[in-house]
Order: sequence, then structure tokens, then C-alpha cells
Amino acid sequence: MEWYDGPIRVEGGIKARSRRGSIGSTWWSRRFIDILERICDKGRLSRGRAYARQGQVLSIDLTPGEVRAAVQGSRRTPYEVVIRIEAYAESRWAALEEAIAAQAVYRAKLLAGEMPSEIEELFAAMGVDLFPRDLDMDCSCPDWGFPCKHLSAVLYLLAESFDDDPFLVLAWRGRTKEQLLGSLAAEDGEELEVADVPFADRLADFYAPGATAHRPERRPATAAPDLLLRVFPPPADLALVLGPAYRDLA
Repeated sequence: MEWYDGPIRVEGGIKARSRRGSIGSTWWSRRFIDILERICDKGRLSRGRAYARQGQVLSIDLTPGEVRAAVQGSRRTPYEVVIRIEAYAESRWAALEEAIAAQAVYRAKLLAGEMPSEIEELFAAMGVDLFPRDLDMDCSCPDWGFPCKHLSAVLYLLAESFDDDPFLVLAWRGRTKEQLLGSLAAEDGEELEVADVPFADRLADFYAPGATAHRPERRPATAAPDLLLRVFPPPADLALVLGPAYRDLA
């Protein structure tokens, strides 16, 4: 365990937006937090929230099946954190994408950047989990607790990143936003351009203040104005009229 008064404070660390109370505002991030709070030591989770709010986490890198992070504790060298889950194979994802594409509402919500709540049941029906039941976690610190406060801090920041981008939940399972939306759009017989920015390059935006009247540039990009017509195609002659009208209204 660490026998010092507290962690070494750092400048430029990743700070949780939530300053008090619970972390996570969307159903999908809360679902992840609920799992953590059920399986993890509550005392260390509490200290992990404090670490997350102080900015003790230096970096987070999410790749299929794995999250790696560096956390500054009370020792000079930051601790190395690794959190692993199962990333599904291409054949499994092909079946999942087919099932998602068969549900027009799921497809519409995902194309609009939302995570439909029913998708968890869809994964379960396919014999897999969307959210992990348990986590394979390691930290280089000497703390014997599970998870230690360093792991807990990373887990809470990960939940906040899920708030901002639900596709990270799927990317952790092995499917990027670009791959998934490209596949769903292909079901409609058209190509969809999706900008897939690496997780590490977006950390500053994840934990930056949200949009305000004075900072409208922070507002998230909206869905394509003709998205509804693409997901629920009307008769051809009606589409010629509605398409321009939707774009004008946007």
C-alpha cells in the first residue's frame, strides 16, 4: 500500500467533469458504473472517484479488448493500469450487425449517434454480453485491494467517456464506429462517410466543458437532415419532395 499522505499532484491530468455525487449520466454509462459498484470494493471506488476528479490519471488508451492507462500516485513513477475484456471476432460481429440492421429503430438511433437501450437485450439474445460481467484488471501499484484506487479512477473516467461517445462501448468489444455505421449504411445500399478519430486524440474533448451560449462551437455535430428518410425510405416520388424540404428545415 502507499504510505504517503497523498498522491503527487500533476498538471494537465484528465479530470472528471462530475465534481460531486455519482459519475455517468446516460443509461449506458450508468449501466457500466452499476456493474463496477456491484463487483468492486466501495471504499476504493470512492477514493478512485477522488483521483478522477483531481486529475491524477495521465493518459487512457482504448483498443479492442483492452484499456491501458497511467495514473500518478504517491510514488514518483506513475502506475500502469490495464483493463481487459473479450473483443468479439469478425464472425460474431457480422451476426450482430445483421441483427441490428434488421431493427429499423436500432439502426436509426445508432446512425443518429445514440445507443438504443434494447441493444443490450439483442446482444444477450445472440449469446454475448454488451457490458462485461467481470473485468480482468491489473495495476503496477502494491495495493492489494480490488480494484485499487488507480484502477477505480480509470474506470470512472472510462464511464464518462462512454457518456460522450457510446460507440466506445462497442469499440472496446472490437467494432469501431466507422465499421459499424458503414455496415449499417450498406444495408440501405449506400456508403456512409464516418470520421473515426482515435480515442487518445479525443481525450481533451471528452473532459472539456460542454456547449454554452458563448461557446456554441462545442455543440456536437447533428445527424444528417435526411437521416429519417434514409432509414425509412418513402415512395420515390415522395422522396424527391421530402428530401429538399428536410434539408431546408435543417
